[in-house]
Amino acid sequence: MAQISDTELTETGLDRAGDGRVLILACGALAREIIALIKLNAWQHLTLTCLPAKLHLYPDQIVTAVEEAVHKHRDQYDRIFVAYADCGTGGLLETKCRELGVEMIAGPHCYSFFEGNTAFAAKGDDDITTFYLTDFLVKQFDAFVWRPMGLDKHPELLPMYFGNYEKLVYQAQTDDPDLTEKAQDCATRLGLAFERRFTGYGDLETALQSA
Repeated sequence: MAQISDTELTETGLDRAGDGRVLILACGALAREIIALIKLNAWQHLTLTCLPAKLHLYPDQIVTAVEEAVHKHRDQYDRIFVAYADCGTGGLLETKCRELGVEMIAGPHCYSFFEGNTAFAAKGDDDITTFYLTDFLVKQFDAFVWRPMGLDKHPELLPMYFGNYEKLVYQAQTDDPDLTEKAQDCATRLGLAFERRFTGYGDLETALQSA
C-alpha cells in the first residue's frame, strides 16, 4: 500500500488558516481509514497529512516527528489534531501535545481505539496473550512484522518472539474476505489461534468527529 508522507497532503479543501481549517496529523498506518472517514462524512474542513508508518517500529522518534510537523503546519490551519494514540511513547506524546496546544486520540495504541478504548480496557488480562493486526498490518505483515523481526531468514526465532502468545486477533476495519484469509495465514505462520473481530473505525471516527 502506498504510504502518504508528510509532504503529500490529501486535501479536502483550502489549506489556510482563518476559515475553520483543521489539519489531521496522522500515523501513515491510519491513512486509508481516515481518508475513508473524510469521504464518508463529507468533512470538507479537514485536511490529512501523514507521518511515515514505519515510525511504528521506532516509537522513540514519534514525539520529535510530531512536534516538527506541528511547527511546520501550524500557521496554515486554525487547529491541528494528532491522529496518534500513545503508541509506545510512554506518555511523552501526550505531554508534548499538551505543550503544543494540540489534541490527540485517547488510548494506549491503535488496537485499543479501533476496538473502542472502553471495550479494550474491559478485556484486561483476557487478551494479555493476544497479538493484534489491523487492516493495514495484515496488508503489510511481511514489511512490518515478518522481515523486521528477521523471521524470513531465521524462522527458528519464532518461539522466542511469539512463544508467550496464544492467539492472533484481526481487528477488521472493513469487510474484506481476502484480508480475512490473509490474516488467517498470518496466524498460521505465527503458530497462533485465529480470531476475527469486526471493529470498524471504533473511537477513531469519534475522535475525528470532535475535530
